[in-house]
Amino acid sequence: MSKPIIEVKGISKCYKLGSIGAQTMRDEVEAFFARFKKTKSPAASHSLPAASSSQPLVTRHSSLDTARSAEFWALRDVSFDVQPGEVVGIIGRNGAGKSTLLKILSRITEPTSGEIRVRGRIASLLEVGTGFHPELSGRENIFLNGAILGMTKAEIRAKFDEIVDFAGVEQFIDTPVKRYSSGMYVRLAFAVAAHLEPKILIVDEVLAVGDAEFQKKCLGKMKDVAGHGRTILFVSHNMTSLQALCDRAIFLENGKAFHSSSVHEAVALYLHGQVKEDSPVYDIIEFPKDADAVIDRVRVLDSEGRPSLRFRTSEPWHIEIQWRNLAGIPVNPNIQLKTNTDVTALIALDVTLDWDGKKKAAPGSYISKVTMPPHFLNGNEYKLSVALDSGSPRKFHHGANDFLTITLWDPMDETSLARGFFSTPREDVIVWPALNWTCQGPQGEIK
Repeated sequence: MSKPIIEVKGISKCYKLGSIGAQTMRDEVEAFFARFKKTKSPAASHSLPAASSSQPLVTRHSSLDTARSAEFWALRDVSFDVQPGEVVGIIGRNGAGKSTLLKILSRITEPTSGEIRVRGRIASLLEVGTGFHPELSGRENIFLNGAILGMTKAEIRAKFDEIVDFAGVEQFIDTPVKRYSSGMYVRLAFAVAAHLEPKILIVDEVLAVGDAEFQKKCLGKMKDVAGHGRTILFVSHNMTSLQALCDRAIFLENGKAFHSSSVHEAVALYLHGQVKEDSPVYDIIEFPKDADAVIDRVRVLDSEGRPSLRFRTSEPWHIEIQWRNLAGIPVNPNIQLKTNTDVTALIALDVTLDWDGKKKAAPGSYISKVTMPPHFLNGNEYKLSVALDSGSPRKFHHGANDFLTITLWDPMDETSLARGFFSTPREDVIVWPALNWTCQGPQGEIK
């Protein structure tokens, strides 16, 4: 068996909180005189008390000293191996230690303890414009990055046209990159990192800067890179992309690594262990003046009636709207779910309120509840909007747009009835329902 291309053994990283050190000559001078004043008493020029060798001259600590002594461990005893050709996802909440780990692997910073062994050259894309010199043109930066990766000018030239075409910056290739937009920066940076054939490609969440089409293009390129036996470390909060691309994932929480047998297991750990800032109970306290109907509260509930914002695609869940009819007129609550790219996944109306003369609208408090069936929506994040409307003529009364984000995730196991033999998610699919199928064959119905 070949040796791991990346070996991480007991990596820890500690940062000192507060002011760590002076940054300029002026800061150095000010810090020196501040220390001098601390140690010199008003009568110091005349006499000094004899100092005991066992006792320091200054025993008092300022708030600055306390701040300097505070420590933050971004990583604690993280160990793992990555085999050649593996695609490994790294997931976790903001502040979990993902970026610190990647910077250590990329040799941007050193660990406090532990060791890493990397067998092969690394191309890293950790932030917009990583490794670019702002005064150089796009063309010059391509050759500069290639040289840093140890490639010859002939090798870079052979890939040059492909890089420029992928990045879509041909018109600006001889313009200094300091004049590029963030989107142009990241397109060129990714194109360089992916096309100059490093053995290891490290990609952080920086791809979120690009538009949806470019992100899709990048995922396709990373699949192609992985298909040629190169190794990829991929950090993203997009669980669908991770499941589509990665063989396995490492879940980081408070600087510690939790390993998993599959990427789907790691995603489940991430989604169920994560506490999001959004609450699944949303109270509305601002109402339009002279409104005929208002929404008081919206709750997102699991199948047991417990508030939640994260659900398996294989389980039902509910949206509950508590509202008031103030004028006694026909009112219909409705919901809308949109993807993060603002594609409308569905709009649903409370059809129990059929105000056609059969039912009489009355003032008072109402609770409308809609159930989302299992095996219906694809695994994704959906933004929720709610509204109260009247029809004939249509009138909007009250509502809230994109105020909660609901996460559906597909565990990709035996509960994924709708997916069948598809082994990877499809980001371009919104609705993926488990429909009833029948099949007649030569010998009758196949069951």
